[in-house]
Amino acid sequence: MVDYLIFLAISTAIFALFGLGLNLQWGFTGLINFGHIAFMTLGAYTTILLSLQGIPLLISAVIGAVVAALLGLIIGFATLRLREDYLAIVTIGTGELIRLVVNNQDLPVGDTWISGAFGVQSYTIPLSTEPNLAIRLVMIALLTLLAAVTFFALWRWIRTAQKFLAADTSKKTGSKQELLSRLGVGIAFGLLTAAIYISGVIGLYNYNPKAGLMLLSLLVLAFVFWRLEILVRSPWGRVLKAIREDEEIPKALGKNVFWYKVQSLMLGGAIAGVAGAFFAWQLSAIYPDNFQPQLTFDAWIMVILGGSGNNIGTILGAVIYFAYDAITREVLPRIIPLDEARLGAFRIMVIGLILMVLMVWRPQGILGKKEELTLGK
Repeated sequence: MVDYLIFLAISTAIFALFGLGLNLQWGFTGLINFGHIAFMTLGAYTTILLSLQGIPLLISAVIGAVVAALLGLIIGFATLRLREDYLAIVTIGTGELIRLVVNNQDLPVGDTWISGAFGVQSYTIPLSTEPNLAIRLVMIALLTLLAAVTFFALWRWIRTAQKFLAADTSKKTGSKQELLSRLGVGIAFGLLTAAIYISGVIGLYNYNPKAGLMLLSLLVLAFVFWRLEILVRSPWGRVLKAIREDEEIPKALGKNVFWYKVQSLMLGGAIAGVAGAFFAWQLSAIYPDNFQPQLTFDAWIMVILGGSGNNIGTILGAVIYFAYDAITREVLPRIIPLDEARLGAFRIMVIGLILMVLMVWRPQGILGKKEELTLGK
């Protein structure tokens, strides 16, 4: 159970990162990107191939993020002067184009060139060697600090809704709904944080390399989330929201709308590139088929579930998605006597039904706001 929880924590952190990049592009800027997997693919392959050339892992991951950002720059200059539907078409084509190029080209794996179709294996993974007791205790202390910060941030988030309810005199119903949703999400996140913390402490003390990767991925997720929260509340973030609502208004105020869109596409792509590095490290061997377009739409599901234009909502969407995936994989076979293929189709049907109900009941997502919807304008 400890190993399984560590695996789920890594997967959730990776796709929360992946979803945060998409949420910046779509939720905050209004850019419809159906090829987000392209950034993850470039980030993963760049990081792994550079590390096999002897470049340190941290530098390899940074270069992978830069390469993914450069792809965003190229896509931006090619498509952002067009309408939103053209951007969607070009991005989904770019995602498939990069996957097919990797699949059909020889890649520099170490000192040799190997066909991309054979994949890349036997590469270095962060924190794969067992550290001494002192370093393990430092890692446990970092995990403890991260858990404490998470609990404090959740308490302050709920407390903010309470203060708003106490001060609000005209919209009591909306304020109560906001408080209840935050309270429910806060309790769920608190229980999840406690479970991950206990599993992480056990995995780090009796050292498991995956526990080290989990700690690293959670630290990176926390840092990216913190910086994004600051960015979207800054004047730069307010310009992005104005572009999402009506780009003619910031144009009239003298803002370079095209360059702001390019910046959003590049930064979201860089975040997805970092997620790609962690995705490759988690898999321990990568193949082109690991980067199917389905992963982009999984990220869309997470952003829509949690609420577009809300970074906490994106993380919540990732948690719900992987919780649903884990529960249905373990529980459904014991309840419904179906073979594996039919069971997989049934699971997809159920999550599709959940999304349909959510779109009718709460189209803005669990933590989203109706005034921040960007589709259907």
